[in-house]
Amino acid sequence: MFYLLLIITFLVALLSCHIVIRIFSSSINEILQLIVPNKLSKAWLKYIKFAIYVVGISGGVRIWELEKYINTSMRDKKVVTLTLEHWTLEIYRTLIGSLQSIAWMLLVVFVFSLIAYVIIRIAESRN
Repeated sequence: MFYLLLIITFLVALLSCHIVIRIFSSSINEILQLIVPNKLSKAWLKYIKFAIYVVGISGGVRIWELEKYINTSMRDKKVVTLTLEHWTLEIYRTLIGSLQSIAWMLLVVFVFSLIAYVIIRIAESRN
């Protein structure tokens, strides 16, 4: 059961990353084209998509939280059984954790993009 839960949470995180990329890809591309040349913006867009997958999956599939279903080495703790309620909770945590991690990453990307855009505009106005 644990392995199935691990695979399901991975797939939920992967799907949420894919949906976010489909929604924000054109916006990220337009922002990057304002800041960097076209060929470079395509490369940066690929990197940001990769980063969304990495951050989303690592934020959604929390291995240290899933250890409670298999870790029997702790004497005072007993292994939690995987019931339907636990499945629902873990899938919900995966979805929310994945989206939250992606949101923070995109916020950082957009803040730095805004700073870069302002710096470029200031440099252009001086010339």
